[in-house]
Amino acid sequence: MTWTFSFRLCAALPALVCCMALSAAHAQSVPKTIRMVVAYPTGGVSDLVARALAEKLAAQLGSTVVVENKGGASGTIGMDAVAKAAPDGATLGFSAISPLVLNPHIAKSPFDPLKDIAPVASVMYSPVLLLATEATGTRDFRTLLDDARARPGAVRWATSGRASLGHIVLEELRSGAGVDITHIPYKGGAQQLNDALGGQFEILSINPGPALAQHISSGKLRPLAVGAPARLASLPKVPTLAELGYPAANLSSVFGIFAPANTPAILIAKYNVEINKALESPDLRARLAAAGNVPTGGSADAFGDEIASEYESNERIVKAAGLKSD
Repeated sequence: MTWTFSFRLCAALPALVCCMALSAAHAQSVPKTIRMVVAYPTGGVSDLVARALAEKLAAQLGSTVVVENKGGASGTIGMDAVAKAAPDGATLGFSAISPLVLNPHIAKSPFDPLKDIAPVASVMYSPVLLLATEATGTRDFRTLLDDARARPGAVRWATSGRASLGHIVLEELRSGAGVDITHIPYKGGAQQLNDALGGQFEILSINPGPALAQHISSGKLRPLAVGAPARLASLPKVPTLAELGYPAANLSSVFGIFAPANTPAILIAKYNVEINKALESPDLRARLAAAGNVPTGGSADAFGDEIASEYESNERIVKAAGLKSD
């Protein structure tokens, strides 16, 4: 094979390559202002974590990160806003993975969860706490089931929304324990917690947060069980649902950062690196631990694989539980 170049072309190539590289770098540089859509209302644990992470990313990237709360439909409304945003790196989303892996099996999704959203990084693992309110005298999990069997439909269980992970935990217990418990869906954790303290229902399933510890310590909320791989260091006497004989209900939440599909790979990689860096900072890890959450991190590809696996698993769970949209 013979390679022939004119002298002028060879001389021009370095300048051409340099210009192309500069153009690509400029086109895919991190935006000066980034919108972080939080798929839940203000005041909840997810909102607090998202704002702490946004603060870290702003400092590391030298950009302004504006947090925008778009709660409702168990995270679907916020993630739809992410899916429909321009794929230029100026929009990120913070959410549990449930709007991608669970909600679409319950009701028609306004976006394709596996095609319209790009996973950027896993942020944290959050246990699901099962708590009794002052509306009931229930002191332990077995008593809860006995009460539900004795009074079908009388026990009310509040979750952060239909198709939320707490709802799936409830459905798994309904099926596994053969009990009739009334589901009370909310649009997020903040109002759910306020009503729990007012005794407006008997049971709630909720992710941990800074405010919960004081209410548990005071006895206003009584922990009955936890959805987690192991007992929590903060609640060592509280058994997991797996220990209690209900492994299918022993579920926990995974939260992460997402971007619109077709966001440049170079930006996804950059954000992934910076998120992992933020999660290594002692102060952010301490804030997560104080709220009962565990930092995760890892590559975007690994996060994508986890989402794909959970999507298939939840499809089987929803069909078995017979869940349908309202």
